[in-house]
Amino acid sequence: MVRVEPRSDGDGGMGAVTRRRMLALGGAAAALPSARRAAAQGGPVTIIVPFTPGTGMDILARLAAPALQEALGQPVVVENRPGASGNIGTQAVARAAPDGRTLMLTANTFVMNPRLFRQVPYDPVAGFTPIIHLTDGELVFAVHPAVPAMTLRDLAALAARETVNYASPGIGTPQHLAMELFRLEIPGRPAMNHVPYRGSAPAVQDLLAGRVAAMVLPLHTALPLAADGRVRLLAIGSPARSPTAPAVPTTAEAGSPGVVVNLWYGLFGPAGLPPALVARLNAVLRDWLARPQTRKQLQAQGMAPAADTSSTALAAMVARDAARWAGVIEAAGITAD
Repeated sequence: MVRVEPRSDGDGGMGAVTRRRMLALGGAAAALPSARRAAAQGGPVTIIVPFTPGTGMDILARLAAPALQEALGQPVVVENRPGASGNIGTQAVARAAPDGRTLMLTANTFVMNPRLFRQVPYDPVAGFTPIIHLTDGELVFAVHPAVPAMTLRDLAALAARETVNYASPGIGTPQHLAMELFRLEIPGRPAMNHVPYRGSAPAVQDLLAGRVAAMVLPLHTALPLAADGRVRLLAIGSPARSPTAPAVPTTAEAGSPGVVVNLWYGLFGPAGLPPALVARLNAVLRDWLARPQTRKQLQAQGMAPAADTSSTALAAMVARDAARWAGVIEAAGITAD
C-alpha cells in the first residue's frame, strides 16, 4: 500500500522488517547498522517532493513508490512539501538523518535556486547523496501562430527588431532559463520581456490567447496544441530529434547550438547516505525503469528513462548544471527575491 499523508515530525524509520526480509534486500544493505536501526524503529520511507501535487516530479514519485515498497517490504509515503520554489522541502531533506528514511525526488530547478535566491538553505552538490537519474523530459520552443516566426532563427531576428514577450511558469524555472539562454546567444543580446506566471496552466492559456508571443513548453504539452494549430513548434532542446516529433529540428539544427535544455528528474538522499543503500535503491529503480509498463506510463507523461541512471552520472550532472545555470543567471541578471 502506498499512502499519501501529512508528515509527522515524530520519529519514523525504515519499517519493521524481519531478518529474512532484510536478507532479501541484499547482504550489503542488510549489514548496514543504520539500516538495522531504521528497521527496528518502524515507520515508512518518505519521499519528499518539494513541489505541489500534479507536477512531473510528483507524478514520477507516485509511480515509483510501489516498486520501492515492494522491494523494501515496508510502506513508502509520498509527501508534498512545497514552498519557496522548492527550497522548503529540499532543506528538510538536507537536514534529515542519512539513514534511508527520508528521500527526495526533484528536478533540475534544484540546482538553479542557489544562484536565484540570496539565501538558499542547502548546497545542491555537497548537501545531498545522488541515488539515481530517473527520467528526462524534452522541452520545445513554441510561439503563437500569429507570431511572424517560422523558425528559431526567425524568432531571434524578431527579438532583434522588437521586444518579444514570453511566458514561463515562474522566475528561475527551467523554461524561463532556457529562453534566457536562447536570448543570450542572439547577437547583441536583445531585450525579451519575461512574463512569469504562477504555474504552467495560466502561462499556456495566455500563450494560446496571444497575450504572449512565445514559451518553452514540455514536448508532451506542446504536441497536441501544435496538432490543433494553436501553437507553432520551432525547435526542441534535446541533442537529437525526438522520435515523437521527428519533424521538429533541434536547437543546434536551428542555429542555436548552445541551447541544449531539458527537464531531468532524480532521486536524492541527505549527504552521507551509505553507499550500499544507494546501490540497493538504484538497483531497484533501475529494474523498475526497465519494465515495459513503466515505459508506457512515463511516455504518457512526456518522460523517458535516463540513458545513464548511475548515481555517479547524476552527481556529475548536478555539478555540471549548477555551474552552467549559475553562469546563465549571472549573465542575464536574474534574481528571484
